[in-house]
Amino acid sequence: MATYYNEPSHTFSEYLLIPGYSDSTCIPSNVSLKTPLVKYKKGQEECPLTLNIPLVSAIMQSVSGVKMAQALAREGGISFIYGSQSIEDEAKMVREVKSFKAGFVKSDSNIKPTDTLEDILALKEKTGHSTVAVTDNGKGDGKLLGIIGSKDYRVSRMSLDTCVSSFMTPLEDLVYAKWPITLKEANDIIWDNKLNALPIVDDEGKLLYFVFRKDYDTHKENPLEVLDAHKRYIVGAGINTRDYEQRVPALIEAGVDVLCIDSSEGFTEWQQRTISWIRANYGDKVKVGAGNIVDKAGFRFLAECGADFIKVGIGGGSICITRETKGIGRGQATALIDVAEERDKYFKETGIYIPICSDGGLVYDYHMALALAMGADFLMLGRYFARFDESPTEKINLNGNYVKEYWGEGSARARNWMRYDLGGDKKLSFVEGVDSYVPYAGSLRDNVKMSMSKVKSTMCNCGAITIPQFQEKAVLTLVSATSITEGGAHDVILKDNKFEIK
Repeated sequence: MATYYNEPSHTFSEYLLIPGYSDSTCIPSNVSLKTPLVKYKKGQEECPLTLNIPLVSAIMQSVSGVKMAQALAREGGISFIYGSQSIEDEAKMVREVKSFKAGFVKSDSNIKPTDTLEDILALKEKTGHSTVAVTDNGKGDGKLLGIIGSKDYRVSRMSLDTCVSSFMTPLEDLVYAKWPITLKEANDIIWDNKLNALPIVDDEGKLLYFVFRKDYDTHKENPLEVLDAHKRYIVGAGINTRDYEQRVPALIEAGVDVLCIDSSEGFTEWQQRTISWIRANYGDKVKVGAGNIVDKAGFRFLAECGADFIKVGIGGGSICITRETKGIGRGQATALIDVAEERDKYFKETGIYIPICSDGGLVYDYHMALALAMGADFLMLGRYFARFDESPTEKINLNGNYVKEYWGEGSARARNWMRYDLGGDKKLSFVEGVDSYVPYAGSLRDNVKMSMSKVKSTMCNCGAITIPQFQEKAVLTLVSATSITEGGAHDVILKDNKFEIK
């Protein structure tokens, strides 16, 4: 007969944290959200990959592109570039993220000397950038011939067919630097020569980067950004259990820092085979996460397979319909609590700490704090990040409100059959995700700062200033349906915004 859990599984909204004693050190400015990304011998060595905030973006077409990866790394988290695309395209996206060097910007506004003022204006309209590199081939890696800035032309006094070569500032009149050069050296040249931009070229005169004066303060404002040893953003990428023998080498060559098997269900021989192949060919040098699972047995299986982190959650995503389609899944809070208990048991047995990632079911900011308290080391979010400027989708005006498109990897639109691969035909027999909209929310930076401020405040209320302290000190209680209602605004008439006193 079937095995039954006597207790129902619960969601985050069914729990609250009980405040604990907070001493004078428990203030948000003292809170560190640093957290491990991959397994390590806790207490004996430093984790080889850590995050400065416990947020990662989901392995989804509508979420994790190049802009998202750069923006999230800047704030201290990491993105996993979606794998439901060609190997070449995914590797290219990883390469684009890794080509970023803190302060060194690849030029995306380039033009040929034979082009015209009209072409300059069209390029400025497209990119919004006023500094344009003039190269022999009109590309960002061409031989630098000159630069055009907003002071080099006056539209009211020049013909639109005026040739670029006639009004650009030529190379011989430019201050530029040769690679290699440090960011400090580049900024010193900028300040000493009162420049707005410094082009960096190689020995052959080909353009490599720009360093901009305006970026000096920007990088000072990003103390949490996660960079590798070469000052490049850290980025992850999704893989599947079918073409990993071709995809993994391509992603490694592109410079990926960590991989994750993107699958709706991780307790399978297919994931075991994938991890075994990676270990046989790359040892422990290549970091790979696995999942998703919802119980102790699933965690133990993937831990013994060699996973570097393990994702928890099935069916809890806002665009996921796996539970109603197949009857598979578990309440996210219960799943996380169960798996965290097994993670800690595994650590006591082996001395190896395997981080767990809570994936799905996070609706409100306070759910982030609850998930961390319940044992998650970091959180994977889709809907949350899909709302921001940096997600790959377009902003659309729908009935007077701005929204962004958001679709599941199991939807007919994504057709990511490999995420739901059970070893059968190469097709998506039925959908497990929907196509939808989410309310547009602005920039990632502003929203992430606000969300993390709330998490820090909650941690202080519980007497903790680090995530491990939070998990050790947290006291949680289940709440009734009536108590949930009590927790929100009730028994009042809410003011309409148009009647607010200004």
